[in-house]
Amino acid sequence: MTAPIDRYLRAARRESTLRRYRQALEHFESDWGGLLPASGESVVRYLAEQAEQLSSATLRTHLAALAEWHKRHGFLDPTKDARVRDVLRGIQAEHPRPVKQADALQLQALDECIAGLQGQASSLVAGERLRALRDQALILLGFWRAFRSDDLCRLQIEHIQIQTGKCLEIFLASGKTDREHRGRTVNVPALKRLCPVQAYEAWLAASALRQGPVFRGIDRWGHVSADGLNPNSVSRLLRLAFARSGLDGEGYSGHSLRRGFATWASRNEWGTKALMEYVGWRDVQSAMRYIDTNAPFGDWLR
Repeated sequence: MTAPIDRYLRAARRESTLRRYRQALEHFESDWGGLLPASGESVVRYLAEQAEQLSSATLRTHLAALAEWHKRHGFLDPTKDARVRDVLRGIQAEHPRPVKQADALQLQALDECIAGLQGQASSLVAGERLRALRDQALILLGFWRAFRSDDLCRLQIEHIQIQTGKCLEIFLASGKTDREHRGRTVNVPALKRLCPVQAYEAWLAASALRQGPVFRGIDRWGHVSADGLNPNSVSRLLRLAFARSGLDGEGYSGHSLRRGFATWASRNEWGTKALMEYVGWRDVQSAMRYIDTNAPFGDWLR
């Protein structure tokens, strides 16, 4: 297969998906001792023996990886065996596990963190100043547009139009739910405070970046990397931003920005349809997973 064909085939799937699939296949072959191509019987045994170690969600990812490998190499897909489906259902029934979710970033905590970063943005130390400006832009864009970590890390300067005092118009390349890889254009509004537009403009001015990834690594001397951030680093950067502001951010991850906005919008009486359209969710169940629905019991609480 030629290099261009390989490149386009890789581009058909997100790098994070390919990475998880490689890890799943390695677990099946190396850790468990399975053979590829696999039979339906071996997949059933694999599920049964891993049921207490791996969550049903992880097992579903491993099945998807096995299915993809067999289809790509021209073999029958063993995961289509009816027993595979039934065993997975049985595992879900016998080993239910609560879904772990990151803490939603509340507006007050966001305000306190940004206040701390604004103080650091006037530092005479280049690295500290640039990190503060970068993190302000990343956190405010991530919160007010409910971006995923990989959305933030895929942002390209040449795909963002600034309308000062009004909004950012962003072309977002294909993401997790964009099966056709068409991308979409979204707007981020300018706000009276905690403004993502001002934060983005300040970061561009300080970094002197003109093209390529918006968010990049910064070394101790204040040198900005040519490469974009890895999505896996966003959670760590968020917690570090809180720590540098003297705040506790241990419960936060990249998903906290998305959950935080969804919770804020719900409490500010956004309708479900408006919220889904703004964030890009396709079904109500996806939206509800992100909203922290602590009901106001008022004086009834102890």
